[in-house]
Amino acid sequence: MPRGRKIVIETEISDNVVDHFRNIDLDAIRRERDDTEKNLSSSITAVFKTAQNLYKQKSAEEEMEGRHGLFSIRAAYDYLKDNGVFVSFRAFGGRIERGTVPFVKVGRKRFIPRSVLDDITKTKSKFYTVKEAYQEYGKVNPRINFRAFIGRVEKGSVPSVKFGTRRLIPRDAVDALTHISSNYYSVSEAIKELHKSGIKIKRNAFERRLDRGRIPHVKVGGRRFIHEDVLDELLEKESTLRM
Repeated sequence: MPRGRKIVIETEISDNVVDHFRNIDLDAIRRERDDTEKNLSSSITAVFKTAQNLYKQKSAEEEMEGRHGLFSIRAAYDYLKDNGVFVSFRAFGGRIERGTVPFVKVGRKRFIPRSVLDDITKTKSKFYTVKEAYQEYGKVNPRINFRAFIGRVEKGSVPSVKFGTRRLIPRDAVDALTHISSNYYSVSEAIKELHKSGIKIKRNAFERRLDRGRIPHVKVGGRRFIHEDVLDELLEKESTLRM
């Protein structure tokens, strides 16, 4: 790059998606989850007492499901599927066996309270599992492998929370990361684009420009990204200098 002539980037980036990503409050999510679990525990206790009374009265299974919100395992599975939660019946049964899906026992049969099923549905609408998040993010960034994605989760650059034994990633976070991958360049990608256009610059020199604020950028998860409009202006002005 020609020395002694500074390029001034005039493009200004205001990105609400990036701002929202930075403002994701994991502590608030955890507190909300703690409150939810307390309410669920109280609800399940009340349902258990009701279930025991129904068993003593020899109530029919249809009455338990229809009037008291108790679902047999098969009915619970169908309820979740109807509400957009798709999991194999075998996997669902495994969660019940491990106790990750709370249930009440009436006689020899297990029943799932509606409050538990509604919580699963609500959680599904707000969070991805790590694998689901990787698959969604991989649609716009196929270069990243699953192991590298897990590494970012462990380092905290991809925000996550733990509900019981399950680690989940907010859908808002994945949407933001997808947006960034679609509209921004990482430092390495930006340098490659410059090199493709015949503009030779070393990484250290490029990062000094970022440090000095001469190239507008955003910092997300400890990494710096340059918006495509900023890079387009940089490429145009660098090319003009060479004419």
